[in-house]
Amino acid sequence: MHAVITYDISEDKRRTKIHTILSSYGQWMQYSVFECSLSAAEYTKLRNRLNKLIQPETDSIRFYFLCACCQGKIERIGGEAVRDETVFFA
Repeated sequence: MHAVITYDISEDKRRTKIHTILSSYGQWMQYSVFECSLSAAEYTKLRNRLNKLIQPETDSIRFYFLCACCQGKIERIGGEAVRDETVFFA
C-alpha cells in the first residue's frame, strides 16, 4: 500500500523521533510529509511505534492511502527527485 503520512507534533524532541522513524519506512517529501510504500505488516508496526510516541491531546499523525490508479496521478512541480527504491546496485 502507498501512504502519504503527515504529522503535526508539538514538541521538538518527539517530532525528531517521529521523523527518524518515518525515514526508515519511506521518503521525506516536505516538512512533516512522508511517502511510504508499506506492506500490511510494516504499516501495523509503524502505526504502533508512532502511537507509543505521540501525545494524543496535542499531536496528530494522518495516513492518506493511495490506490494504484491514484499513485499514477501524483503531480509535482520542483523539489528533489523521488528515489526509486526498486533499483539496487551490486
